[in-house]
Parts: sequence; structure tokens; C-alpha cells
Amino acid sequence: MLQTIPILTLLSLITSVVCDDQQSSLYGTWSSKSNQVFTGPDFYDPVEELLKEPSLPGISFSFTEDQHFEEAIYQVKSNPKDPKCPVAVLIYQHGTYDLQDNGTLTLNPIEVDGRQLLSDPCNDNGTSVYSRYNQTEVYKWFSVSVNDYHGVYELQLYQSDGSPMQPLYLAYRPPMMLPTETLNPTKTSSGSKSTGSNQKRSLRSMVKRSLENRHKTNAIKRNDSFVNSKFFKWVSVGLIGAGSVTFLVT
Repeated sequence: MLQTIPILTLLSLITSVVCDDQQSSLYGTWSSKSNQVFTGPDFYDPVEELLKEPSLPGISFSFTEDQHFEEAIYQVKSNPKDPKCPVAVLIYQHGTYDLQDNGTLTLNPIEVDGRQLLSDPCNDNGTSVYSRYNQTEVYKWFSVSVNDYHGVYELQLYQSDGSPMQPLYLAYRPPMMLPTETLNPTKTSSGSKSTGSNQKRSLRSMVKRSLENRHKTNAIKRNDSFVNSKFFKWVSVGLIGAGSVTFLVT
């Protein structure tokens, strides 16, 4: 029995290191359960300034290692009084994020780049409202763990009041994102101030590269994660078996 203690201790340390590594990394593109909403050029076209409606509602966040983020939201709210009048909204934002020592995550969007498309068919006469959008978001803390059922990384964000959001699952690493600099600068905005056809051509080329790179990224799909529950199961069985053999031999 004494021979198995170091083995169990080693297993505990391995598990702890893996979990700590997950919790310290936001890197990648995360998507909600619908698996239809992703950040990047398939959600927002900054050249034509178009928001593209996914097939199902959901949310997606992307984070880089140098503290840039991108956000894509598609929400639909039903109308109990009139099922024919659901309200739908699409939101795009990107910018930088701050991660404090206490785990608080703050998303600081680039003000001039945020966009919102609001559809309220029973009140807007069939014409959706397209507008700029800018909202700093604060999450009290977050956690990253391995989902036992899907066997993939799961990101759980907690809102400023501590209430959990719907979980997000790792979809791409490296992340699938648009360029992180200001996409549609104005004369008073920070960043590049070039205007006219030169700026449009430059932006178009960046978006084109994003679309091309989308097919080159080493995506991590839900059932293909290299860390899953089976990994921990067989590591545990192997270590315990090795400890038992050592005990019997000695």
C-alpha cells in the first residue's frame, strides 16, 4: 500500500498541471452549443459593412495571446403574445482585453468598429435597424475545463453579477478572426486614418487573407480533442497498474 502512494500523488500532480494550464489560456475561438456562430469573416464583412445571419442563434468569442478579442452574437427573443413577432439582433465587436489578477476579464472594444443589426418585424415595418455598437463588457471571472461528455475544452464566463453565461466550446486554435487593427477608422478615431479607395483595397486584402487562412487553421473539433476523459482514464489505469506491479515485486 505504501508503494502506491507516490503513484497516486504523481497522478494528482499531472491532473493539477493540466487543469492549471487550461484555466490560464483563453487562446482560440469559442462557440456556444449551437455550433453555428463563429467570429471571423463569415459573420461580419467590414469591407461592405455587412452582418451575416447564421443558421441558428448563438455566441462566439475569440482571444489571441497578445490580448485581442473578437465577439459575434446572434440572439433571438420570442414574443409570447405574438409568435410571428420575434426580435433578433446580431452584434459584432473586437478590440483588446484585460485580465486582472483576481480573474476579472474586461473586453475593451474599438469604438468605431462595433456594429449591430436589430430586427423587430412587427414594429420596424420590415426594415431592420443597422447601427454602430460599443459596449465594454466585464466578466467577474471565468474557468476553462475539459467537458466530460464532449471531451473538449469548455469556457465558462461569469457575468459581472456572478451569474454564469451559457458555456462555450473550443472550436478553433489558432483563433478564426478578422484583423485586430481598426477596420473602419474615422477622421477622429485612433489607428490608421487613411481613407478612400486605398484604405478599402487594403481592408479587402486583409479580409481576403482571413478567408484564405480559415481553411489553413489547425481546428480542434469537438470529438477530436487531444485531451479528453478517456486520456485521464487510461493514464489512471496505467499508473495504478504500475504501482500494483511494483508492490507485488517488492
